[in-house]
Amino acid sequence: MRYMASYDFMESIRNTNQWMGASAQAMASYPMFALVPNPMMNMIAAWGEVTERTFQRMVVKPDWNLDSFTCADGRDHTVDINIEVKSDFGDLIHFKVSDRETMDRKVLLVAPMSGHYATLLRSTVRSLIPDCEVYVTDWHNARDIPVSKGKFDVEDYTLYLVDYMRHLGPDTHVIAVCQPAPLTLAATAYLAQENPSAQPRSLTLIGGPIDPEASPTDVTDFGHSVTMGQLEQTMIQRVGYKYAGVGRKVYPGLLQLASFMSMNGDRHSKAFTDQIMRVAQGEASDFDPHNKFYDEYLAVMDMTAEFYLSTVDRIFKKCEIAKNAFVVNGTKVDMGKITDVAIMTVEGAKDDISAPGQCVAALDLCTGVDSANKRQHLEPDAGHYGIFAGKSWRNNIRPLVLEFIDMHSKMPRTKAPGQAKKAAN
Repeated sequence: MRYMASYDFMESIRNTNQWMGASAQAMASYPMFALVPNPMMNMIAAWGEVTERTFQRMVVKPDWNLDSFTCADGRDHTVDINIEVKSDFGDLIHFKVSDRETMDRKVLLVAPMSGHYATLLRSTVRSLIPDCEVYVTDWHNARDIPVSKGKFDVEDYTLYLVDYMRHLGPDTHVIAVCQPAPLTLAATAYLAQENPSAQPRSLTLIGGPIDPEASPTDVTDFGHSVTMGQLEQTMIQRVGYKYAGVGRKVYPGLLQLASFMSMNGDRHSKAFTDQIMRVAQGEASDFDPHNKFYDEYLAVMDMTAEFYLSTVDRIFKKCEIAKNAFVVNGTKVDMGKITDVAIMTVEGAKDDISAPGQCVAALDLCTGVDSANKRQHLEPDAGHYGIFAGKSWRNNIRPLVLEFIDMHSKMPRTKAPGQAKKAAN
């Protein structure tokens, strides 16, 4: 009950602030106040509008907003979002461009499960659709998944990726962004051992914590400064009565958001103060830079408790991926078994979440991959967000990734040792 009361208490605070914002805006907008003009009424209405929008966005899954694209034929084509594989904890979705021939490049974009929805990669998807068939892992909010559906930890996450790769076939090019990079590498190694013919053609890892100890950051320092018992006691709650996942243990998105905001508290405070002034002066709009950013940034989702705790314990504390000691479903995953998948790593020189050195460690782990099929890129002056969604991605990194994909699209497959013996006989 304590855990459920805490979850409902947080939701009550959020709901109350949303109500206060809506009430302030409505009250300050009464026509009677226009009889005695007072700039404070505009300020109150502006505060209410910004506050209501802020707290309302925290429980809404953003839309992809990918309506149409101009293709090579010069015509606009609509984009349909189709579910390729439907699962309890996440779906594999395909952005199908209507009336367009199937593109040669088939890309699986692995979205993070770190507190935000897959729509965080909206601009990444938008930049790839004109040139690729894009598939994305669309993870579900744990608060909406009934307890009867069971657990979901890092091993389950890895096996989901294995199923998605098998479904899409060996001509797939995988791009993993941030948190899923180590588990995507593990899924590829798992396929290399269990089903070599289903491995993807290439694997691009962007800003992921393959070896968190290679370059410590505030994120890695936090992982080492607390015990697993402390984390479970302070961070884990049970979903309250309002949602379908009532009773499920989760790491609440609202707690994750509070952590995000506290890392740059002064900057966020100034951003909201400036936005209130812009609204009061009539200079804001639904799609201004502030709303475009925070509508996505504030939309958070809960993670299952077992996924959050196993990520901290196995990826950050024990560094099982970095030590090549990761076990999935009772099978030890050996990164050295990957032999015919081209691997590229991308890092940002100013990344304060997955600092340079953490992601490129994947290349040393993959001892079975020829050096000619490995590539690394360090983007100067780019932070964490910029390497997959900002100007650095659009202008510099995206062309390199597409070039890498094309280079290895027709790469000949080498037979696994067991297959070679069988062919010889």
